[in-house]
Amino acid sequence: MGKYLLKRILHGVVSIIIVVAIVMVLIYSMLDRELVFTADNTYTRQVSNSKTAYMYTKWEQYGYLDYVTYSEWLNGLARDGEIDEATRAEAVAFGRKPENDSKVAAQYVEKFTDYYESQGYTVTRLNAKVNGRKLVTGGAQLLFAAKDLPLATRLWNYFTGLVDIDNIHKAEEVEGERGLSFTLYDPVYGGDKFSPAIMGNGTEHKYLLYFDGQFPYIHQNLATIRLGTSYTVNKDVDVADTMSRSQGTYMMSTVTFPTGHTEQSADDLHTATYMLGSREANQLNLERFTDDYTVVGAVRGGFSKLGFSFVIGVLSVILSYIVGLSLGVAMALNKDKLIDKLGTVYTVLIIAMPSLAYIFAVKAIGGKLGLPTTFDMGLGTKLIYVLPIISLSMRSIADLMKWMRRYMVDQATSDYVKFARSGGLSEREIFTKHIMKNAAIPIVHGIPGQVLGAMIGAIITERVYVVPGAGNLLTEAINKYDNGVIVGVTLFYAVLSVVSVILGDILMATVDPRISFTTKDR
Repeated sequence: MGKYLLKRILHGVVSIIIVVAIVMVLIYSMLDRELVFTADNTYTRQVSNSKTAYMYTKWEQYGYLDYVTYSEWLNGLARDGEIDEATRAEAVAFGRKPENDSKVAAQYVEKFTDYYESQGYTVTRLNAKVNGRKLVTGGAQLLFAAKDLPLATRLWNYFTGLVDIDNIHKAEEVEGERGLSFTLYDPVYGGDKFSPAIMGNGTEHKYLLYFDGQFPYIHQNLATIRLGTSYTVNKDVDVADTMSRSQGTYMMSTVTFPTGHTEQSADDLHTATYMLGSREANQLNLERFTDDYTVVGAVRGGFSKLGFSFVIGVLSVILSYIVGLSLGVAMALNKDKLIDKLGTVYTVLIIAMPSLAYIFAVKAIGGKLGLPTTFDMGLGTKLIYVLPIISLSMRSIADLMKWMRRYMVDQATSDYVKFARSGGLSEREIFTKHIMKNAAIPIVHGIPGQVLGAMIGAIITERVYVVPGAGNLLTEAINKYDNGVIVGVTLFYAVLSVVSVILGDILMATVDPRISFTTKDR
């Protein structure tokens, strides 16, 4: 079993890398890269050379290429001590046209060009745009080097940056000694409540590990998952945060700030991160904080996108298995009778009908019965979950009915059942100990996939009922050409798929001891 699992995991990792690589090829090589500016209002306001500079800056952020400006290169030389400040200042002022360059500027422009062309970059120089002698808006001269990132580099950068480990050298110019500290009485609770915590100075996060009364009770900021930063869907927020961040209303409570100041606030001090100079920049921060760990999130009620999708998905899975398996067994036991015929009609109808059609039908019928037809948390009722759960389970119920009936009918005509009858076993014993158990073996393989798949969300169902879940995230990212979100969600889906297959195999082997994943020499 161990060798099988290791082999499965290795194959899964390779499959995940291949899937992410294919997606990167599609979005970075086969789509027009200017499409990423479709919803960018800042881009539309840019003109002349400044528009080109903006394009290349964003393409670098989006992972298309490596982009270096002439001034950045000179600044690097100055930092490394290769040129002095006077030389840098003279060299950076290159002319509006090449013939206008000073002797020093021309010398360093040539060095810049030779160096980056030797590295495989394309060096571009745009002359200044003038109207007479006057420089037009955005028309300043421009000199830069750019090179498309190879697929291997993109993959390496992405996967090596998946997990960000915090350390005491993350923050700049911190006050006091860099290091970690441990306390049994978290100052967030006023210092009088037993609540162990590990805090850092010089780290990005103030709290690296802490305990509280919220599930799963032990929380950490030491390791952060980075699936990819969004530039459109949820600007400057990582995909993992977008999916896992609570979306409810602010939860006010009495908060004790590091200075001892207390007030009613929704600030979550356990999320405090470092920003140089942030304490001195704000009078309110001076009253609250003792250092530059002032950037905090808010405590919200309600679920995250993943939470809403998972709750609705899991409840629909439970409903599907209870109803679908029960009706499938009833159809098999009453083969060719009324319940079997009605079940067959339902199965054929649901499989043949577009999902959008029966979802709207359920919504219309539910509305007539007085059930909420939109996912409005302000209604304050759990009935908002009813119609999405029913709509999401209808297709699964049909599939489970079909396959459970088929497996049971196949098992009922098997030789071992005939031998069991001839051996004197009752029909009840044959059904419970043999037919039902063997028919359930292929069914249980799909349970992990159904449960984990609930985290992906249902695109159509969530749109129809306005559920703030994860199902709409990928389609929204594709429509807005948000590369970071597309790659991040793809990786998330791929990992769930691999894990669900492995768990399905393990569950199937647990249900049927005859199934073994070990190989024996013959």
